[in-house]
Amino acid sequence: MSQVPFCSFSHRRHFLRTALLGSAPLFIVPGAFAEALTRTPRQTEGPFYPDKLPLDTDNDLIILNDAVTPAVGEITHLSGTVRDVKGEPVRNAVVEIWQVDCHGSYIHSRGANRANERDGNFQGYGRFLTGSKGEYYFRTIKPEPYGPRTAHIHVAVSRGGKRVLTTQCYIAGHPKNAGDFLLNRVPEENRGLLIVEFAPLPDSDAGELAARFDMVVGMTPEDPKGDRGRRFDRR
Repeated sequence: MSQVPFCSFSHRRHFLRTALLGSAPLFIVPGAFAEALTRTPRQTEGPFYPDKLPLDTDNDLIILNDAVTPAVGEITHLSGTVRDVKGEPVRNAVVEIWQVDCHGSYIHSRGANRANERDGNFQGYGRFLTGSKGEYYFRTIKPEPYGPRTAHIHVAVSRGGKRVLTTQCYIAGHPKNAGDFLLNRVPEENRGLLIVEFAPLPDSDAGELAARFDMVVGMTPEDPKGDRGRRFDRR
């Protein structure tokens, strides 16, 4: 398993990483391969990609550094693979995620909700270097809706320091999906590629969830105009 170079992990986090990546849900299920050859639809980065990255940028968004108090929310294990259009795993790609906390606030200078409420224990952003099978893993919280938007997690993939995919991951069955203007811009036949089940994690006494979001990327970097083409190491 490849190691993430951005920060050191505690023993607990290393266990989380290896245990979840070695579990059954990360294997490709029969029948999913043909669908996955369709490129994951691109979506806007949005205005709240962190304008200053937190000091802790690992793949565990629940705990900041070695703090004791976890973030508030339904703990979710988000995992999946990154592959190219031929179905080959994309190794050593940087997967980034960013999302709102339990109050609907981003870690951005203008990203707080109207009441200026924030969960100071939520990392809000993380990144992970894919392994030999293109696999990635995050521990985060189930996203909350905010304003007119349905609940979602922003996801980006970079190769060689250049962005090759910017998209968003949505919760299957969420009541606000039907009215979300960005989700509904995606052609109906491809919309399901962005919507995933947040299912109860078997044998979890804490009511934790698991979600699998597989992505298929092209090899050409995104257009650097506007919010695309951002280097993953920008601060």
